[in-house]
Amino acid sequence: MNCPTYESIGVRPLINCRGTYTIISGSIILPEVREAMTLASQRYVNLDELMEGVGARIAELMECEWGLVTDGCAAALCQVTAACVAGNDPEKMIRLPDTTGMKNEVIVQTCHRNVYDHAIRMVGVKMIEVETKAEFKAALNERTAMLFVFGDAEERGQITVKEMAELGHEHGIPTFVDAAAERPDVPNWYLEQGADAVAYSGGKCLRGPQASGLVLGRKDLLQNAFLNGAPHHALARPMKAGKEEIMGLLAAAEQWVKRDHKAEWKEWERRLGVITEAVKDVDSVTTAIRQPGRSNVAPVLEINWDVKTVGMSGTDAASQLSKGEPRIELDGNANGISIMPYMMEEGEDEIVAARLGAVLNS
Repeated sequence: MNCPTYESIGVRPLINCRGTYTIISGSIILPEVREAMTLASQRYVNLDELMEGVGARIAELMECEWGLVTDGCAAALCQVTAACVAGNDPEKMIRLPDTTGMKNEVIVQTCHRNVYDHAIRMVGVKMIEVETKAEFKAALNERTAMLFVFGDAEERGQITVKEMAELGHEHGIPTFVDAAAERPDVPNWYLEQGADAVAYSGGKCLRGPQASGLVLGRKDLLQNAFLNGAPHHALARPMKAGKEEIMGLLAAAEQWVKRDHKAEWKEWERRLGVITEAVKDVDSVTTAIRQPGRSNVAPVLEINWDVKTVGMSGTDAASQLSKGEPRIELDGNANGISIMPYMMEEGEDEIVAARLGAVLNS
C-alpha cells in the first residue's frame, strides 16, 4: 500500500521536547489506542448506543458517575456549557447561541480567564468575572447557568473549587473544570471537591486520539452535553467524535489505569540525564530540574549559559534545532532552553543530546 507520508507533501515531522501542545500535535497515540481505532473503523454502530456503553465503562474505570467522549477538550467546554444553559429542552437547544429567556451567565474568577473560554462564550453566555468570595456570592442570580474553573489557575484565585461547588450546589448551579493537560487521576480530585464535571484532552497525557476529549462527572449533565453535540442537531453538531475516536479514547482510559506512572517518570528522568551529560562540559552551562505544575506533569530540564561565552542565546539555539535535521522543537529564552521529556519517543533522547551538544559547541 502506497500511503502518503508527511514528507511526501513537504511537511517536516519533529521531535517534541516542549509538551502536549496541540499546535505540535499533542502526543503519539498508544499502540492499544491505534488498534482500538482500527477495529472500530471496520464495523458500523449506533452512536447513541455506543456513547451509552462507553460512558458506563469510563465511569467504572475512573470511579465516577459517568463519562463522555467529545471531539477534544474545547468541544467539551462548549457542550457542557450548552447543557447548563439549554439542558435537554429541544426548543432551547435549537436556538443556541440565542439565549434569550434562558440562564445565560457563567461566573469565573478573573485569574481563570483564558483563550479557551471562547468555547464557552460561543454558546451565547456572558462571562461574569469575580475576584473575592463576596463578589462571587453577589454575582449569583437566576441567570447564572454555570460556574467555571480553569484548572491551571486553581491555586491562584481567592475562591477554592470546593467553595465554588458548595455555593453552586446551594443554588442548583453546576461547577465545571477545564483540566485539559492535567492527569485524570483516580479518584478524581476535582470531583472530590464537589465539581459536577471536569474535562480533559484525550490527546495529551492520556495518549488517546488527538481529536478527542474526556469528561467525567454527573450523569444527567454529561448525557445532556451529549445531546447538545453530534450526532444530534444542536449547537455542537459540527464537533463530531466518530466511532474511532470514541473507542480510541476508551482504550486510552483503559490503559491509563494500567500504566506504570512511576516507571514513566523514572524514564523521563533518565532521558534528561542523557541530555544533561551531553552538555555538562560546555563552558558556562548550568542545568537544573524544574518540577511541573498541574499541566504537562513531567520533570523539565532547564539548561542555561552565559550568552557571550557560548556565542548564542537560547532562542538562537532553539531556532537552529528547529531548522536542523531531524527537527527538534523545544522552548528557548534569552539565556537558555528547557526540555520536556513527556512526549519524546524511545531513542530520541540520544538524538537530542547529540544535536544539542553540537549546536552549543559550534
